[in-house]
Amino acid sequence: MLQRREFMKVFSAAGVGGTLLPGVLWAQAQGKPVITKEMIDAAAKIAGVAIPDEYQKVMLENLNDHVDGFKEIFQLHIPNSVEPSLLFLPDTSYAKFDTQKLPMRMSAAPAIAVPKNPDDLAFATVRELAELLRTRKVSSTSLTEMYLERLKRYDRKLKFVVTLPEERALNQAKEADHEIASGKYRGPLHGLPWGAKDLLSVKGYPTTWGAGGFERQVIDEDATVVKRLDEAGAVLVAKLTLGALALGDHWFGGITRNPWNPRQGSSGSSAGPASATAAGCVAFSMGSETLGSISSPSTRCGCTGLRPTFGFVPRTGAMALSWSMDKLGPICRSVEDCALILDAIHGPDGKDRTVHAHATFNWDASLDWRKFRVGYLKKDFEPENEEPPPQGKEKPATPEEQEKREKGRKRREAFRIRAAYDRRFSDAAMEKLRAMGVNLIPVEMPKFPYDAMVAMLESEAAAAFDELTRTGRDKLLTEQGPDDWPNTFRAARFFPAVEYIQASRARRMAMEAVGKIFSECDVIVTPTFGQQLVITNLTGHPALILPNGFRGADAPPPASTAEGAEENAGGPGTPVSLTFLGNLYGENKLLALARAYQEATGFHKLRPSFDS
Repeated sequence: MLQRREFMKVFSAAGVGGTLLPGVLWAQAQGKPVITKEMIDAAAKIAGVAIPDEYQKVMLENLNDHVDGFKEIFQLHIPNSVEPSLLFLPDTSYAKFDTQKLPMRMSAAPAIAVPKNPDDLAFATVRELAELLRTRKVSSTSLTEMYLERLKRYDRKLKFVVTLPEERALNQAKEADHEIASGKYRGPLHGLPWGAKDLLSVKGYPTTWGAGGFERQVIDEDATVVKRLDEAGAVLVAKLTLGALALGDHWFGGITRNPWNPRQGSSGSSAGPASATAAGCVAFSMGSETLGSISSPSTRCGCTGLRPTFGFVPRTGAMALSWSMDKLGPICRSVEDCALILDAIHGPDGKDRTVHAHATFNWDASLDWRKFRVGYLKKDFEPENEEPPPQGKEKPATPEEQEKREKGRKRREAFRIRAAYDRRFSDAAMEKLRAMGVNLIPVEMPKFPYDAMVAMLESEAAAAFDELTRTGRDKLLTEQGPDDWPNTFRAARFFPAVEYIQASRARRMAMEAVGKIFSECDVIVTPTFGQQLVITNLTGHPALILPNGFRGADAPPPASTAEGAEENAGGPGTPVSLTFLGNLYGENKLLALARAYQEATGFHKLRPSFDS
């Protein structure tokens, strides 16, 4: 920097220091990119500000100096695991939580015998399997071998496996059997085989993030949740697929499938965890959500998924996509399964600074949910008003543009028809809750520009994978469409830093307003999709997604029947879901009410039928 200033002084003495020439010559001499007046004009339009010519001349030296600094930072080659110094915390003035850890109170031990049909055992809940293991009616080794065999058999059709750490799994199972036999029972997860979304690092095995170019990546540490499940005695049997860099269900090995209709993708990005759990190939799995990645595949595959409060579960050792929105959570067959896993994985680890130091989770299966204040998002349960047809004539379009418009119109129409059909399940849920004695209070989320705040996620994701974009390795990613990460990362580089901060401030205002709504309810019931999904991911509130029925033979067909197409969703025999939202760190009440509803309906006990 000093050398550059000396260079500029020479030109100043020659009487040309006030022109653009010296800075341009210096940058060109160093072989560096140059910011010009034309670039400022273009960038000013993106930023939405007007900058007079006389001010642009003053700006140029400062901006070109910043280019030097950007290059120096890039040369650090910052790993994905390094978080920003800025810290997002979801706490608002309305947040209240337990700080004293109490003994866990599970439901009564189920009276369960060893099923004669292995498939029945494969689809048993965590609570049921735990009792079979505790009483030594089955062994961890036999369970592990069964699930490994099923993973290999059904992966041929469903494509949910990235890596099978067989040696590690069988050693863990053998140790679990030895400990249980000797009276050292660690708890309800002891000896249970599980699967990890392949953005969780496991020492000695690849952690691929589902993305081309990362197939051989090995991160030499166990993620905190892996360590905690190891400590609970659980057995890791598989590293399961995710859409490339946590987007969708397309990964470098293909498309992960929905067990209820294998021509459909399983949705994502927790594609493998949801598919493998629904197919009875693991006892439970670990997924993650930034903006729907547990909610969507749990819905598509008919699983029960928990997205915990932001900052309840450490993300150490997990791929970072958005430091202010990433969350880890279980995907299971029942609500209580989710509670048992959350009990094992929550709490600070001394590394992830977003994890609350004092908030704790106390599971009590006997909690009286009848005393809860239960809200429901009234507008989300009402029929949607059809959009009025566009006024006037459409602008002339090329054949390609016309084709794109027509596809969009058909997609929207198919979604509208499916939503109208699915409304019967939401209506039935409301009737069932009222029949259970729940007094439902209508509530409405405050109005804010939530979608605009999602630019924060995109900016953080672009920073997390900055080197991928700069080096051109983003070309190795499987998907390259306008909504895929490579294009999003490139576009996010043009978001002004000031607007990121403004979005963050707007987000804080929204968090307080949404927090006020939750202070008036213990739990809020809602359809899974809609604006609440964006809102609660931004505010950090927890969500429990559970199956809420299955579409009948009269269901409208998917908009497309092409293998794995985005429009290939819904149709006869596929699941629908319902979501229960909770207060920050209020998972105990959230899970208690959701469990009561699940037990009253029984949809989680149904299983898909598919050929191997």
